[in-house]
Amino acid sequence: MHRPWNNLRARVFPDHWSLLFGQIAFYSFVVIVLSGVVLTVYYEPSVDHVVYNGPYAPLRGAEMSRALESTMAISFEVRGGLLMRQVHHWATLIMVAAITLHLLRLFFTAGFRRPRRLNWLVVFGLLIVMLGAALTGTSLPDDMASGTSLAVLDGVLQATPLVGSALSALLFGGQFPGDVISQFYPLHVVVLPAVLVVLFVVGAVLALRHKPAQFAGPGRTEDNVVGRPATAAAVKSVGLFCFVAGVAILMAATATINPVWLYGPADPANASAGVGPAWYLAFLDGSLRLAPGWEFVLWGKTFSLAILLPVTVCTLFLALVAVYPFIEERLTGDRRDHHLLERPRDNPTRTGIGAAGITFYGVLWAAAGADTMAVLFHLSVNSLLHVFQVLLILGPPAALMVTRRICSGLQEQDARIAVLGVETGQIVRRADGGYVEQHRPVDVYRRWQLVGASAKGRALTAQTTDAKHEEAE
Repeated sequence: MHRPWNNLRARVFPDHWSLLFGQIAFYSFVVIVLSGVVLTVYYEPSVDHVVYNGPYAPLRGAEMSRALESTMAISFEVRGGLLMRQVHHWATLIMVAAITLHLLRLFFTAGFRRPRRLNWLVVFGLLIVMLGAALTGTSLPDDMASGTSLAVLDGVLQATPLVGSALSALLFGGQFPGDVISQFYPLHVVVLPAVLVVLFVVGAVLALRHKPAQFAGPGRTEDNVVGRPATAAAVKSVGLFCFVAGVAILMAATATINPVWLYGPADPANASAGVGPAWYLAFLDGSLRLAPGWEFVLWGKTFSLAILLPVTVCTLFLALVAVYPFIEERLTGDRRDHHLLERPRDNPTRTGIGAAGITFYGVLWAAAGADTMAVLFHLSVNSLLHVFQVLLILGPPAALMVTRRICSGLQEQDARIAVLGVETGQIVRRADGGYVEQHRPVDVYRRWQLVGASAKGRALTAQTTDAKHEEAE
């Protein structure tokens, strides 16, 4: 009866800082749920109009929805309400960042190879669902900033050929702005959190089913795991939860975020100035800004590339991220199980592809703030967008080539250090009158870190050793 628990206690878990991003994401989710439960007690998901008569004088007498009025009451009348709102928001940002970093860690260390391909899909699903939860959550206050974002979303849907009007009517419950809160509230409070819980459970089951992946080192093989025992890992995990919760509370208590009282109530006839999308959705806005304003008429309908192109490109980009493990396996033919992680430099091609993807995303992300950059640096918005368009095309292949060269150079440097040792800066004179720098030999553990996990590194080490022997002769 106690066998599963005993098996769990007998397991050991690798101890490396990069392996903590998944735990940080989960603990952020716990903070989000706890603060969200408090907020749901006072929030009213209604678009019925009322006249604000609360303590915030600048908006007193203004017409707004009950959703915004209740949000204002949480911020200024409920004890600790503003703290809970900001804890909820900051924890959301921490969770999105942690999932993103966890996904990048899996990619650059090859943690997605068999038997962990499903783990990759689970983490990717967590990211997509979390983006949906964040989008629906930021729309619930019904303030001017969220209203402007929804207007952009409605414009994108309306411009989608054939099904755009139907999608807009389905999302907004009729003509924009409709009663979008009644659509988003159950998604944000019930549906999407339930999906996140399921994904976290599936991820935990998959992680327990397979032995933990670890970085290569002396004594570490594909058949064993070196790390902390389960009890020590559990204690460290509890401490990590306290740290994540403490950071979220500290940020909420010292840094204001989403001050809806400064934006005022949403109004379809107006738009907020100087307010951009959240950083995790900025790449979508940037793609809309960089798309050319071309359009054509087909079958009596107008198709706008300004909408079709960015939507298609971003969808393909996310789809490629999701299926990349299967593409790499098909191209390399490697169907073995791997429990040792790789250093990014050990696979220059994969690392270069990752750098190209980050560059592509980064250009789109930066383009979302082109208007702000133009104002701050006194530049032309159109000229700045043209620069970003060029970078979007030339940047990824340039990043791929440069990263591959850097990784190959780092491998060669590791091979030289493994054979010759670490440079000491001390120059001695040889018997034949020549000068040579003294090197300090590296120990076995450091040598394994440098070349033990890389077949190419071992080959470079052999070449360097042969060259050293030839030079000595």
